[in-house]
Amino acid sequence: MVFSSITFLFYFLPSVLAIYYIVPKKAKNFVLLLSSFLFYYFGEPKYVLLMAFSITLTYVFGRLIAKYQKTEYAKLFLILAIICSVGLLVYFKYANFLIENINLWLNHKIDFIYVALPIGISFYTFQMLSYLIDVYKEEAKVQKNIFKLAMYVSLFPQLIAGPIVRYTTIEEQIENRTHTMKKFALGVRRFILGLSKKVLIANVLGELVSTFLASKEMSILYYWLYAISAMLQIYFDFSGYSDMAIGLGKMFGFEFLENFNYPYIAKSITDFWRRWHISLSSWFRDYVYIPLGGNRTSKIKWLRNIMIVWLLTGLWHGAAWNFVIWGLFFGILLILEKLFLGKQLEKLPRLLSHIYVLFLVMISFLIFNGESTAQILQNIGGLVGIGGVPLVSNESLYYLKSYFVVIVIGVVGATPLLKTFVNLPKIKKISNLLEPIYLLGLLLICTSYIVDGSFNPFLYFRF
Repeated sequence: MVFSSITFLFYFLPSVLAIYYIVPKKAKNFVLLLSSFLFYYFGEPKYVLLMAFSITLTYVFGRLIAKYQKTEYAKLFLILAIICSVGLLVYFKYANFLIENINLWLNHKIDFIYVALPIGISFYTFQMLSYLIDVYKEEAKVQKNIFKLAMYVSLFPQLIAGPIVRYTTIEEQIENRTHTMKKFALGVRRFILGLSKKVLIANVLGELVSTFLASKEMSILYYWLYAISAMLQIYFDFSGYSDMAIGLGKMFGFEFLENFNYPYIAKSITDFWRRWHISLSSWFRDYVYIPLGGNRTSKIKWLRNIMIVWLLTGLWHGAAWNFVIWGLFFGILLILEKLFLGKQLEKLPRLLSHIYVLFLVMISFLIFNGESTAQILQNIGGLVGIGGVPLVSNESLYYLKSYFVVIVIGVVGATPLLKTFVNLPKIKKISNLLEPIYLLGLLLICTSYIVDGSFNPFLYFRF
């Protein structure tokens, strides 16, 4: 089940909210636990037991780590817990990728494992790992109630598409959280805006991306349309889901941390990754980069640490070489900025630094979307006419006219311009009065798109 579906919007969510607010306070977490497992069952019926098994392991290891705190046994149990959690992730997500490459490099014929990737396994695995590591470091109290731990891990607003919510972020909220009409209203507002980003911008631009990939009439203009549309689609899809998750969290009394902060206005790649998928980049920083030594080591080891983090970041997004290349691409750029490029960027006019970031990020998403090295090189080369493609074609002109308005809306929406305008004192008064009307209008338009069976991909199957 996905958020942008009729089943979720008009059956599942209203039913859960009604039951949640009817039952007494002591039963609210239990309602969330049952509804979260039901939510996951709709999408992955055979893997709901896998998630339950993973949660049970995490609970047992967490109790053992806490019991033997400050002894070698605690470290041993943490290592065993990491091996178990990462082992399951590797088996379900990376086994066939490893087999494919072993067969290729060593000329073996190992049979593939026919197993589907459980939705959201990368997200909930990282959440369980952060909990266990924080318990070991005594930065979080061990959760002695397995049902409360299970509710944290399986909480449906962030289960399949993030953000990666750390236990320490909502540790107190699991026991005590406030429910107010204001918070609920803000949650509904955030959810509708996120749904609109997903359905009205990401999905529409996704149609153009799919049309380009199926086309044989290429031109420089068409390559640029594809590159810009893919870049905007990924942002509005990812950030839209994060908005919906944060909004749903508020409806149930939770406060999740922000996951995107207008990354396309960044002035450097370093700045971009402070704004893009914040929960993921901060997770790798705190649980991989810093434990490896961070930048408090020799320069060689420091550069090694950066490349390890970005190799893992690439692999986290999917079991394919394009994701590995994508991660290493950012790793190299970040190293260059830290060594010397960053100082040069600070001297550039803001417009040029923005162009630098946007161009490299656009190239990165051509790598991200590429199914093969040949396709990646072709799409990047097509931007400058390599391969003898013409400047324009009838098809590219048609799609430019058809999608121009959506692209402009996407470009403006990826900046804080609209937010700044709406928050102007005189505009804000009018906006507050009209807000219920335009939010209802957005919900109705989104619903019509979904009912019409419009293009509605779920990009998180690979995660």
